[in-house]
Amino acid sequence: MKRPARRRLGLPRGLRARLVVAFLFVSALSALITAALTFNQAQSGTLERTQDSATRELRAQAESLAPDVPFPPTVQDLRNLTLQLDRAGAARNWHSQAAYLDGKPVAGSPKAPEVPDALRTAVAAQGKAVHQRYDHQGEPWLAIGVPVLFSPGGKPSGLTVYAAFSLNTEQKDIAALVTAAQAGALLALALAVVPALLAARRGLKPVRQLRTAAERITHGALDTRLDATGHDELGDLSRTFNTMAATLERDHGELRRLEAGARRFAADVSHELRTPLAAMSAVTEVLDEDAASGRLDAETAEAVQLISDETRKLTRVVADLMEISRFDAGAAALHLDEVDLGEAIGKTLQLRAWTTDQVVADLPDGLRARLDPRRIDVVVANLVANALRHGDAPVRVRGRTADGGEQLVIEVSDQGPGLSEDVLPHVFDRFYKADAARARSEGSGLGLAIALENVRLHQGTLTAANSPDGGAVFTVTLPVAPCRDSSQEPQAPSAEHT
Repeated sequence: MKRPARRRLGLPRGLRARLVVAFLFVSALSALITAALTFNQAQSGTLERTQDSATRELRAQAESLAPDVPFPPTVQDLRNLTLQLDRAGAARNWHSQAAYLDGKPVAGSPKAPEVPDALRTAVAAQGKAVHQRYDHQGEPWLAIGVPVLFSPGGKPSGLTVYAAFSLNTEQKDIAALVTAAQAGALLALALAVVPALLAARRGLKPVRQLRTAAERITHGALDTRLDATGHDELGDLSRTFNTMAATLERDHGELRRLEAGARRFAADVSHELRTPLAAMSAVTEVLDEDAASGRLDAETAEAVQLISDETRKLTRVVADLMEISRFDAGAAALHLDEVDLGEAIGKTLQLRAWTTDQVVADLPDGLRARLDPRRIDVVVANLVANALRHGDAPVRVRGRTADGGEQLVIEVSDQGPGLSEDVLPHVFDRFYKADAARARSEGSGLGLAIALENVRLHQGTLTAANSPDGGAVFTVTLPVAPCRDSSQEPQAPSAEHT
């Protein structure tokens, strides 16, 4: 069993919404990238400036105080030096230490953190100022190591001073800068909504015009055209649409002209044939009486019978063609009356002299509706005659209500083999023959088409299907009270043929 496709939630469905979301996404991505780059540059610049200025200050203080330190210095000498460096770096609140050669660094304050081993190794290996950022008690700190040189010749003195201080102030400055960048990004994103909406509105204007024009053409306004401006893809689409609409209008006009000509031709031919057919029918009636009385020899009587049958068939075909032409011209009208469905269908069966062996009626009492009795007679007669001719007796006619009593349903079923799948879609086509090799039949090939048009005139439906128990089933669904009414009475069509 095929599962129904799940609807995706949370995704914009309209093209305008998608364009706005895409525009905002690009704006947000640009703002985020800008904020990230700004943060990276600000962080690097702030820390580098702090590192460079602290290194210069520590070197300057160490070089100014180092000449007063005796060499080789004792531990107390190193402690005195660090105390002086701490007082000199009070602005940065750093904690200094000093070491001579490979000795352990001596701190003047007990609060001074230990010098990272990596920093001591790097200063010893490189012989120049080195800095290192690290975490101390959950806070960012900066440690600097500066080797002290003798002024004459700049030779190493073996004395190295270290200073470490917290970077909380710089970290707060960077955090404030990030907050400002985020606020700016949010403001830029909010301001981007307006140009996004304007851009989407302007970009989708030709699409909306195209949709409106297509809807107008769908409703029959084939003269609809677009203002094809610009030389972009939308302009080309508008020009292509105009070309298509012009071609459609031209072809539609030609088809309407040909269709009207064909209808007029059928109506004219049918009308012109009525007079000679009436005369031929009168003559054949006289000849039939002579043949029945025995005044004609056998061969002449057989020829007269053949002519009479063909004349009656031709008369029915002409009557059907005239009825179809009235439907095509919109001249067919309803003459509604309060009708008991059981009585109306019973009269139809009696008038055709169909016996109970041929047709079985199952019509509950009290099924009343506003219908055109003559047209319902034509519908039922055509369906029953078609079932008797192409199916097998007995044909069953059932009536019932549906949709809470708002509709009447008439079912005509037979006991035949049913309709093949390739025939079902065409049973109501005009002049359709299920057997293409059969050039002639007893009917005109218009009976089911006329039945369908009469049902549509009642605002109902007529469908054909195969019963699970075998045989074909034609179902007529009619509203109990059609909206249309008319006092016009078109000429009655013939019945009992398909």
